[in-house]
Amino acid sequence: MRTREHATRKHGIKPDRYFLIRYQADGKRKEEGLGWASEGWTAEKAALKLAELKQAAKTGQGETRLSGKREAKRKFEQAAWAQQQEEERKAVTYSIYFSRHYLPEQTKKESTLKPERILHEKWILPAIVQVPVAKLEEQHIRKIIQSMSSAGKSARTVQYALAAVRMVVGHAVKNGYYSGLNPVTQLARQERPKVENRRLRFFSHAEAEKLLKLLKERSRNVHDMTLLSLHCGLRAGEIFGLEWRRVDLVHRQVVLTETKSGKDRVVPMTGAVHAMFEERARSGGDALVFPDGGRRKSMSKTFGRVVDELGLNAGVSDAKSRLVFHSCRHTCASWLVQPLITVKEILGHSTIALTERYSHLAPDGTQAALRVMMEQAAGFTAGTA
Repeated sequence: MRTREHATRKHGIKPDRYFLIRYQADGKRKEEGLGWASEGWTAEKAALKLAELKQAAKTGQGETRLSGKREAKRKFEQAAWAQQQEEERKAVTYSIYFSRHYLPEQTKKESTLKPERILHEKWILPAIVQVPVAKLEEQHIRKIIQSMSSAGKSARTVQYALAAVRMVVGHAVKNGYYSGLNPVTQLARQERPKVENRRLRFFSHAEAEKLLKLLKERSRNVHDMTLLSLHCGLRAGEIFGLEWRRVDLVHRQVVLTETKSGKDRVVPMTGAVHAMFEERARSGGDALVFPDGGRRKSMSKTFGRVVDELGLNAGVSDAKSRLVFHSCRHTCASWLVQPLITVKEILGHSTIALTERYSHLAPDGTQAALRVMMEQAAGFTAGTA
């Protein structure tokens, strides 16, 4: 054992001393430092440490070098730290995880993230606020469903809430805060809220004629967007984002790239739609066909006011039976399948699938279907383009 004094630092009235020990290990002379007197080291402690190392070398049990003991201590402390981190993760409540981990890492648009926050604040967190995210189970998902259902929330709203929880748990899985299968997806199918959102009504040809006629008087834009949805089945979002470069007047088709399915779709134009596009003031390139100071965010209230003025929703209380803008797309589909249903009834097929076996006989099915639709519409389209 030996010591060296610090050049300036004092320990009490004497210079601080650093203790080192020398010993034989693996046939080589070793010298390792222990520490300063100001850290609690004394000649007696240094001697005990040296004796401990010699005893380990003699018996073959324990560490024979200080570096080995330090490495063992480092690994022990590292394991203890990892265990502490794991315990802390297990203790993080769903509420804390949502606010401190999930939300700060989101890059979604505010319009998308806002509904998630509202659903959590009003329904999700009150039901499971103290539950650790690591211990979230199916019973907690059922509690959310029960709470929202008891409050009269629609099945669709409950579905949105469960989707929000599913995304948060998925985030927790990626970050090591949750292990196992997502309890939302594990919930039995019969326990999940069922949404019946099929529209029961569509515009008759006479109703559509009246609608388009009055819309043309009130708003050219709303009229043209309605015509496009009625005749080509475009969704509102597809219409709002439609650019002139996607309108092919030569081949009489509209090329949709921003679709709900994520797949491009080519939609043939009817004569009325083709005439409508020709009459509109055309811009080139990426310019929107139906701009509203930029891309529209919603359909004009003019549509709803005209529907109400015509009395088309009079006395209708069931939301699925009310005529809204999306009913135009539903109407297009309904008009298109009517000829197929007629064929089914004439041939006496038990299901529409049997009738569809004959679809190969019409190689240009979409164009033929449109022609049939226009023939059924008779004169209704003539004066509404």
